[in-house]
Amino acid sequence: MPLLNSLATPYAEALLQVSESRKDTDAVADQAKQVLALWNESQQLREAMASPVLEPDAKKAALKALFDGQLSDSLMNLLKILADRQRIAVLDAVLVRYLELYRELRNITLAKVTSAKPLSDEQQAQLNQKVQAIAGTKAVEFDLKVDPALIGGFVVNLESQVIDASLAGQVRRLGLELAKV
Repeated sequence: MPLLNSLATPYAEALLQVSESRKDTDAVADQAKQVLALWNESQQLREAMASPVLEPDAKKAALKALFDGQLSDSLMNLLKILADRQRIAVLDAVLVRYLELYRELRNITLAKVTSAKPLSDEQQAQLNQKVQAIAGTKAVEFDLKVDPALIGGFVVNLESQVIDASLAGQVRRLGLELAKV
């Protein structure tokens, strides 16, 4: 992944610089999340953009048709540059890196939460307060997933820290304790 990150970082940094100068960084971050979601959902889009058969102009035309009027100039220009330079296949890495840089700039913690069932708004609010206290940041962004295998509770990943409050985790820890005896 270091090679991909070294390729993605200059593009992500440039997008952050441009969006900061145009004062549309927050809007670009929201749009980047939407484009990334579409990219991850659509295998056809990824394959078409990675295809060596399609010329860069055809890729740019497809991107313009797909996103025309929905993206800021900053983000649309990035897509065109990536297509021109035959780098559009790494769009996801560029957008992920941009969002990491954006979160650093805005002092936002990304919490990846996996729960046994969907969390209510009240549970999310409580979790938000606790994660803010643990991380020491003013804002938290959640990446929520549901995994019924957890049986109950949730697991929170904060960069290098993991908080396992799941029933499956408790059972696993109990099994490890019993194995020591």
